Amino acid sequence: MKKQLLFLLFAFMGLTASAQSADKLYEEGKTLYDAKNYTAAFPKLKAAAEKGHKKAQYRLGRCYEKGRGTAEDEKLAFQWYEKSAAQGYAKAIYELGDCYKDGDGVQKDRKKAVELFKKAAAMENAEAEYALGKAYLRGKGIAADQAQAKKWLKRAVSNEKGGKEILADLRKDAAEGDEDAKEILKLIGK
Repeated sequence: MKKQLLFLLFAFMGLTASAQSADKLYEEGKTLYDAKNYTAAFPKLKAAAEKGHKKAQYRLGRCYEKGRGTAEDEKLAFQWYEKSAAQGYAKAIYELGDCYKDGDGVQKDRKKAVELFKKAAAMENAEAEYALGKAYLRGKGIAADQAQAKKWLKRAVSNEKGGKEILADLRKDAAEGDEDAKEILKLIGK
């Protein structure tokens, strides 16, 4: 009995140490990533991602998607977003939906994209709210619905985490003549 308890204790301590090291690797990698030192960030993020760290998995997906610290690889980006999304990370769920929407690293599937946008939007991810609003506006992957489009687009630009950036991008695009941006701004009364 004592041997079993000791085994369980050591196994638990090993898991805790592994989780702590994944957190530390992620934090170090994130700091380097945010400083745009992608070459140094990549191995730390990869090590943390391989240990199951959901935020590291998401950032590793970004590295592969954008070619930051490694070669661009849409399929690997998709795979890492998928792992992070499976752990419920809203940013990864949105990115996974974006992959399905555009066919990046996976076969294009607008209905699957909308499912994922809905899931991330329910978690208050501004980019997913915006993507869902656009899907409703254009009827892509879901039946067109002006009221739902307006609701989600307004939520996106009002979102505390990213809404100001979305609105600024819309205004910039509209000023440059983008008709979609002009239509969206008119729809949401901005």
